[in-house]
Amino acid sequence: MQRIGNPLEYFLFMVVVMIIFSAGCASAVENARQGQDILLDTYHRNIAQLETNSFGFPLFLESFERGNRVHVDVYGIFDYSFDSVINELKEPANWCDIASLHTNVKACTYKELPGTWLLTFYIGSEVYQPPEKTDRVVYHYRNVEQQGYLDITFNAETGPFSTKDHKMRFEALQLDEGRTFVHVSYEYSDSALLRFAEKIYFLTLGRTKVGFTVAGTDKNGKPVYIGGPRGAIERNAVRYYFAILSFMNTLCYSEESRFNMRISEWYDIAGRYKKQLYELDKLDKKDYLTFKTKEHMNQVTLQMSIGTGPQ
Repeated sequence: MQRIGNPLEYFLFMVVVMIIFSAGCASAVENARQGQDILLDTYHRNIAQLETNSFGFPLFLESFERGNRVHVDVYGIFDYSFDSVINELKEPANWCDIASLHTNVKACTYKELPGTWLLTFYIGSEVYQPPEKTDRVVYHYRNVEQQGYLDITFNAETGPFSTKDHKMRFEALQLDEGRTFVHVSYEYSDSALLRFAEKIYFLTLGRTKVGFTVAGTDKNGKPVYIGGPRGAIERNAVRYYFAILSFMNTLCYSEESRFNMRISEWYDIAGRYKKQLYELDKLDKKDYLTFKTKEHMNQVTLQMSIGTGPQ
């Protein structure tokens, strides 16, 4: 797979990267109890969708565009106890292992500062890139934990192309001893420049890219999926969901083998959805594993080099 060389193509590619990682959450709840009640109500209202859907396992999503904001929610059930989920996912360092499974995350580092944690995502193309060739997005990490409920948020004030208010959220709710209801959401505010670039991209290079929401049917009765920014953010919400699931699924392996099992698991799950995650047709599993192994080594080196100053 060749690197992007044309300046216009590179610019449009970086627009898509921004769309992917301008992540966010629903409007902030007043307190953890309110968030827990909302998530429990969402579960009860959508049991049917969790049991029967196009993914083949308990998962559904919703998305919308409103003004200058694009938002998506992904809900699903993990067959793991609530305690096992929160013990792993409340650790900021583990989110770097999760995020870096994504094809466009070339590395992730974490750092504790007074009163907050910082997570830096190094964003690039699907092929291998060293950290110095990537763009960085710095998130502030926060988590709120109470009995039977976990709420984690990541916030970045600014991003590429004059974007702002980047947010990502993860919630977990105890269902019973062996199951946990989870919620992943993304949201971002864009700019006039980005809106213009999006129109160009989705009319040209990105015209075949679609999300998971069915917008209608074609003349043959086959589903027509949503495209544009909503399709883009849906694809990447699902990518992150698969990354969290792959992380949890591979904890049963020895610590020495978890990374290799994790990247293999993510590719296999994501590979089931070639229509939406079509770049996997261009990036075969062998290349993905090779790139991720090199990028993981870079990530370890970056993490070791972090001192007391900002990342």
